[in-house]
Amino acid sequence: MKNLIDTHSLIWFLNGDKDLSEEARKAIVSKNAKNFVSIASLWELSIKISLGKLVLNAPFSVMIGQIELNGFQILPITFEDTLLLSSLPFYHKDPFDRMIISQSITNKCSIISKDSYFNLYPINLIW
Repeated sequence: MKNLIDTHSLIWFLNGDKDLSEEARKAIVSKNAKNFVSIASLWELSIKISLGKLVLNAPFSVMIGQIELNGFQILPITFEDTLLLSSLPFYHKDPFDRMIISQSITNKCSIISKDSYFNLYPINLIW
């Protein structure tokens, strides 16, 4: 199973936060799971941190180590992702989430997210 972990789900998982649903946690830790984090999520985090809209439990500089330690892979943005994004309906307005949706579709990944807007797209949402 290929999972693309949304930004808030990544933070909650790394922090052991109870806001992460049990189904989401099980999907991430499943021995059959191949977990990805979009580079768009790291971009989103860095912007929110620089604007003072987000404070993490650990410095952002250690995020890549935490991602690697948990066996997650960084998913780059490809031309195919942007091509799909250019025709994606605007049910969801957030540009980072729209990219994650596009990446999920082009890479055939489930998305682990609490965001119910994702259900408006042809993806498998785990929450």
